[in-house]
Amino acid sequence: DNSSGSLKQMNEQQNLLQWFDSLTAFAGNHPYVKALLVLAVSIGIAKLTILITSKLLTRLTRRTKNSLDDILLRLIQQPLYWTVIILGVLVALALPDFSDKFNGIVLSIAITIIIVIWTRFILRLLRQLLKMVSTRPNAQTIVSSQTLPLFDNLMIIVVVALSVYLIFNAWHIDMTAWLASAGIAGIAVGFAAKDTLANLFSGVFILADAPYKIGDFVVLESGERGKITHIGIRSTRMLTRDDVEVTIPNATMGNTRIVNESGGPHEKYRIRVKVNVAYGSDIDQVREVLIQVAAESTSVCDFPEPRVRFRNFGASGLDFELLGWVENPELRGRVLDQLNSNVYKRFMAEGIEIPYSKQDLYIKELPRTKE
Repeated sequence: DNSSGSLKQMNEQQNLLQWFDSLTAFAGNHPYVKALLVLAVSIGIAKLTILITSKLLTRLTRRTKNSLDDILLRLIQQPLYWTVIILGVLVALALPDFSDKFNGIVLSIAITIIIVIWTRFILRLLRQLLKMVSTRPNAQTIVSSQTLPLFDNLMIIVVVALSVYLIFNAWHIDMTAWLASAGIAGIAVGFAAKDTLANLFSGVFILADAPYKIGDFVVLESGERGKITHIGIRSTRMLTRDDVEVTIPNATMGNTRIVNESGGPHEKYRIRVKVNVAYGSDIDQVREVLIQVAAESTSVCDFPEPRVRFRNFGASGLDFELLGWVENPELRGRVLDQLNSNVYKRFMAEGIEIPYSKQDLYIKELPRTKE
């Protein structure tokens, strides 16, 4: 394989040499003069390439609304320029009568430099593309501002690994044994770090699917409730109402039921004040008092407006429920305390009885006593 590759490279060099020989025939039998002419021609072709790219393609990119072609035009000019010059240097060095070994080394060096130049171009282009995808508004995509660093690092690893493989091929180094060793090592690392990898992939899916975000109030299946303070690749942190920070592995978060109280069309949260009044109470008066209590509270939202529901005929009284909305779930406990206090005070002032559980005992007859 190495010999066939070298033969193919030599044939390509001979074709280029024949073309440049016809171009530099007036220089006679002076290979170094021809080399200088070839180098000058390559520089001229490189500058002409940049001129054509900047003039002609700029007019075409102005007709499009997408900024990707503008980025591509800006990034590709430098790689094209240096690629043409390196090819010219390669042909120029091949004109003098150097040994085949020297020409092979020069060719490998030139290919290595070209690979490095285009690797840098591909990395910069893909990075710009990832940024564009992550900043698109209202786009349901796995690439977001949170997952951008992860995909950026994965992109660097893949592109650099491919470039290293191509460079090794340019120097005719067999990569089979290296790839086999890397595969075995990868399997061993995968088994050793399966929990870490599970958290890693779960973190990616959480960041992409976004079942919750930083600042949301969530309730876990275990009953814990708090605000999300950090979403990482490995774990999620939640601050409970007791100001205790809980760190949960992402693998657990991805496989459990989570209630996001801040989710939905808006962040407002509905609270319920359950109250029981005695049988015989004026239910219209009860409704009016509950609505007034909600209207007087500055913490209860005007829209959606508060409402009262008559729920059940209870064992000891009539079950009513005052429904209102607060701006965010964090206010639930505070507003419930305020409303419960105000409802109790108004019921006492209005003479509305709040019954308590009681039982009446009726004695049918007393036992007879022996005389």
